[in-house]
Formats: sequence, C-alpha cells, structure tokens
Amino acid sequence: MKCVLDNLFQRAATVLLVLLTSSATASTTFQQQPAGYSQAVRGGTGLLQTPTARMAPAGNLSMNYTDNEEYRFWSVSIQLYPWLESTVRYTDVRTRLYSDSPGFSGDQTLKDKGIDVKFRLLEESRYLPQLAIGFNDFGGTGFFTSEYVALSKRWGDLDFHLGMGWGYLGTAGNTVNPFCELRDSFCNRPGGFSGLGGMIDYQRFFKGPASLFGGLEYQTPWQPLKIKLEYEGNDYSQDRAGALVQDSRWNIGAVYNWGNADFNLSYQRGNTVGFGVSYALNMHDIRQIKIEQPPRPVSAEPNTFEFDEVNRAKLVQDLFHEAGFMVRRSKITEDEIVLFGNQYAYRDYEVANERMGRILASVLPASIKRYRIVNFSGQIPMVETVIDASSFIENASYQGFEYDIRSTYLRRDPAAETLSDYNPGKVSGFGTGMETFWIQTFGSPESFYMYQAGVILTAGYNFNRTTSMQGAAKVTLFENFDKFNFKVDAFDTALPRVRTYVREYVTRNRVQLENLFGHWQDRIAPNVYGQIYGGYLETMFGGVGGELLYRPVDSNLAFGFDINYVQQRSYENDYDFFDYKVLTGHANIYWQPEFLEDTLLTFNVGRFLAKDIGVNIDFAKRFDSGIVVGAYAAFTDASSSDYGEGSFTKGFYVSIPFDLFSLKPAIGRGKLPWIPISRDGGQALNRPNLLYNSTEARSPFQD
Repeated sequence: MKCVLDNLFQRAATVLLVLLTSSATASTTFQQQPAGYSQAVRGGTGLLQTPTARMAPAGNLSMNYTDNEEYRFWSVSIQLYPWLESTVRYTDVRTRLYSDSPGFSGDQTLKDKGIDVKFRLLEESRYLPQLAIGFNDFGGTGFFTSEYVALSKRWGDLDFHLGMGWGYLGTAGNTVNPFCELRDSFCNRPGGFSGLGGMIDYQRFFKGPASLFGGLEYQTPWQPLKIKLEYEGNDYSQDRAGALVQDSRWNIGAVYNWGNADFNLSYQRGNTVGFGVSYALNMHDIRQIKIEQPPRPVSAEPNTFEFDEVNRAKLVQDLFHEAGFMVRRSKITEDEIVLFGNQYAYRDYEVANERMGRILASVLPASIKRYRIVNFSGQIPMVETVIDASSFIENASYQGFEYDIRSTYLRRDPAAETLSDYNPGKVSGFGTGMETFWIQTFGSPESFYMYQAGVILTAGYNFNRTTSMQGAAKVTLFENFDKFNFKVDAFDTALPRVRTYVREYVTRNRVQLENLFGHWQDRIAPNVYGQIYGGYLETMFGGVGGELLYRPVDSNLAFGFDINYVQQRSYENDYDFFDYKVLTGHANIYWQPEFLEDTLLTFNVGRFLAKDIGVNIDFAKRFDSGIVVGAYAAFTDASSSDYGEGSFTKGFYVSIPFDLFSLKPAIGRGKLPWIPISRDGGQALNRPNLLYNSTEARSPFQD
C-alpha cells in the first residue's frame, strides 16, 4: 500500500505542477491570499515537515513551539519584508545528551540552533503560482540543512503546494537532481560542516539527492479549522536523533485558530503524533492607547492681537504638556519666534512639529511669520525646524483640498546666526537616573535558559554645556547565573581573551561598577559632531578614546571614525586592570538604502579588541510600531580555528520603544539581544556613548 501511495504522489506531482503553472479556468476560482498562513513544525510558513511558497503578512512575527516525540522545537519566524521570511530556531533532541560529561551539563538533552530564510521570487497571480526559494539551517552544524524551491497556487478553499528539496528535505531521493544533469559536482553532497560550525556552506547548496514534496491545505467551512495533507521527501535515515522509523511519507494535520494563536495536531511518519502552538502578532500594527490632549485646533481667521498680549509662561507650559517640548531659551523678533529646547515625549518628529505648530499658530499674532525650533540632544544642538506660519495655518485649518503639514516646514542644520542667539546660562550640576537591565543566554550546558536582571543606577556631574563626569553601577536583583559550573572558557585559542571571561565578569558581585568616565561632546562644525572620553568605559575595558561623525540632516548616509586605547579591567574587583592593552578603532558607515524600506545598514571597518582586523556588518529593520529587529556579523582575519565554535561573531537583537508600554507619549527604548556564541574574535569596544545614537534627531531611523 505504501509503494502504491508513493507512486500515486509521483504521478500526481507531475499533474499538479502543470495545473499550478497553467492559467486558471475561470476568474471566480482564483482568490487573493488570506491574511496569514500557519507555521510548519520547525517554524516558517508551511505545511508540516515541508515548506511552501507562502509568506505571512509583512511585519508578522510568529512564536512557535512544537513537540514531535524525538524533537522539541522553539522558533520565531519574522516576515521582514513582503518577499523575505526569516526563522530562528532552537531544537531539543530528546534522544541525545548535551555532552558525555555529567559534571559539565548534567542530564540536559542536546540543544541546537538554526536559521532559515525564504525569498519570494514570484508573487501569485491569476495565471501563475507563487514561487519561492529557501535555505534551512544554513549556518550552523546542519541538523536540518536543506535548500528548496516551492510553488503554491490557491484554488477556492484549497491551497496546493509542490516543491523540490535537497539536503534534509531530499534524503529520500525520489527524483533526479536536475543540477546533476548539468554538472557532475552536483551529484554528491559534501558531508560535515565548515570551520567549527556557524559557517554558510555554499559548496553544498543544491547538491546530492533531490526529492519532490508537496501537499495541500484545506480551509474547512468552519472558519477556525484548516486541514493539512503532505507528502515529504525526507526518509529520516540521517536524523540527528538517530535513524527514525518511517511507516509512511504521508503526514496529516489540523490547525485550529483562536485569535492570534494557532493550535495544531498532526500524525506524521505513519507512527508519530505531534502537537504545537503558535502565537502571531504584527509589528507594523502594535499600538498603545494614549491618554493625551488632542492636537489643538487652528482657526483660519488671523489672530489680530499683539505679541505683548501673549501669556508667555502659559505658552511654555502648553508646549511642554501638549507637545512634549521643554523650552530652554527663546527669542522674539518683529516677525519670528525662535525656541531652543528638548523633545521629551514624541519620538516621531512629524507629530511633535505639528503639535508645536498648532500651539504656536493658536496663540501667536498674525505678525509672526516664522516659527524656528532648535532641538537639542542634552545641551548639543541637533536640528533647526523652520515653519512657515501662513502655510502651516492654511493646512492645519483645512483651507485647501489637500492636507500636508510636512510641506510647511524645513528641517536643516542649525544656522550659525540662529545659534548665536542661544545663551544657555548655567548648565552645571548633578543628575541621577535609573534603568532596568536584562541579560539572557540560551543553550548553555548547565541550563537551556539563563538570565540576570536588575537595575543600573546612573549619576553624573555637568561641568558646563559640553563636559561631564558620568558613572553607572549595576545592581543584580535576581538571576540563575549561579548555575554556571565552569567559568573559565576551556577552549584553547590563539586570540587574546577579550570576551570569553564574561562569566567571571557578570557573576563577580551583585553590585558592580559598570562605568565611570569623563566625557566631552559638541557640534564642532556644520553637520559634524565629536566626542572624547576616558575612564572605566565598560564592564571589561577602560581607557581613552574619541569619535567624529559627519551626519547631514535627513540624509540617508552618515560616516565617521573612532579610535580608542584601552586596557582590560580585572574581573576580580571593580578597579584593577590586567596587563592586556590594545589600540582599537573603526571607520563607520551608516546607510539607509532607498531600495530597502525602513532599513539601516551599518559597516564598522577596522581593528577589534583581539587585534584582529575586519568588518562588522549590522542590518536593522524598523516596523511602523517603532520596533527594530536587527542582526550583525563580524568577519575578520581571525581564522575559524582561532575563533572557535561558531567560526565568527554574530548576533540578533530586538529594540522596543518605551512608547509601546506607556499611556503617555514617551521617548527612549529597550534592547533585547541574543548572541548564539560569544567568542573573542570580531569584538568591538562597548563605548559608553555612540554619536550616531545621540544624534538620532538628525536623520531619524529608530524613532
């Protein structure tokens, strides 16, 4: 019976491929893609064990857990762009231990991390199927390494899928590898993995046995329920959990949707029951209800009173309470007003400018033709916004057919004549603050998830507008880092140990001196900012350094450089140093490419802490909610053997604006990092201040 079903699939696949690539017989049979598609067992949009060409809505984030007897999978799938899906996964292999040493990892089972990506090459239309290409577990030790091409076509309540896979998806070898017909080198797939794991093994792509796979998804008349049926191309003979018994290559499952959650149940391999749950949200659509005054209405009738009649104290209060702008200084002439200050509430400058403009238009006389607003970061001028009063009033009072507040003002580098009117007065004095921190690690031998949390207490003294002394103490409130069995990294490496003593540093004391340094920062020329700093700069290093940054207003490109001479701090106490010293620095390029919407690419080229030379590349994608998802990787002249497990530095992060948690408008954000393996190569100094961050108002990305 099994052979008969397999043969039927081979024939049906050929027929289905023709149907998918042919025109639809009637326009009524074609439907647009529904709002979202469910996740596969290992994460990513798909059926059960096989992927499809489908994509979730742009900005979709799905957090998934599935249990398949030998395996447990935790995964997060993100639809970064309409054409790009990325999945990060941890696999728990129940049949194997983390290591052979009970003293090292106890009875913890083997854990593995993996990354998948899928690209949409062709969007479904009335006549053509959707086409996608994907790469599973492409950087790591290759538990599920595979490549595939997939087609998907919807027909009423049925969604048909057909694909060809290599690697893990193609072990059954139920068809001929078409690339093998072109070149013999594609007939055999190299084994193992490059370096010490973590490398992308391009030399294996589309090589070795290939298999056809496919299936369908049926939307039942009962809207919450979908049924999945698939035929897979893996024979489970090469699984990390061991050779698994497969009584059938046909799998069947059901997905029940409840709000943002999907609950799934499946029967796989003819002998295994699987289950799981997924929770999805869209990072474009996340919003927080705000308790705030509505934008002030503006009358089309001109204000006929004189400026002497304006209550200036109330105007300053209104600007702060309704627009989040704290006025430091102001200047009034015959036809304009100049305001110097800081924005404390609205991270979107367009919202802030409109709110300020509406307040000024409602209380200032018609004789004031221009509103000049100079925004500062701390005491450093950032942007001058020049609002044309008559044009703003015309738009804000809806006098025309179109409403375009953005066209009524100009953002520019603060003019010299404008800054000449700024007299900050006394700016010296003490300041304090407090923020929370959360350090986490996944996949440690002692425990899969480890954490440390607490508060960072900050204090500082400003000597003048540009010079200060700043410090921070880290206070740990709760953690499970006491589970660390081995603090000293045992890997024998030629690189200096600049980061691999991290366990010693983070577990030294519950109260630690995080940093203590002197700092100077200023705008030193039009579009140019600089800083100099010295002291205990971060947890592991202290020294001196400086940075220059060229960043025009609203430009997609900024660049600069930093140079630092630092010495390694002792992990035995807060004040001493080890002997290791290094001169490190980078040329820094920040680029927001027009062809990638809401994306920032950062390139740091230079010398890292371990004296290796190379480049760190950071990719960041911002969503409409303000959430930023990013990934980075450093490639240096340190070899894979020098670097150790993972082969090169890489990591991921999510940056979340505080505004999403507050009932009042707020600025600032928190960052949640995930570093799969922290080694010594490609490690940069954690400078206490980054000019690109402190000059965010110049060409906003995160906000």
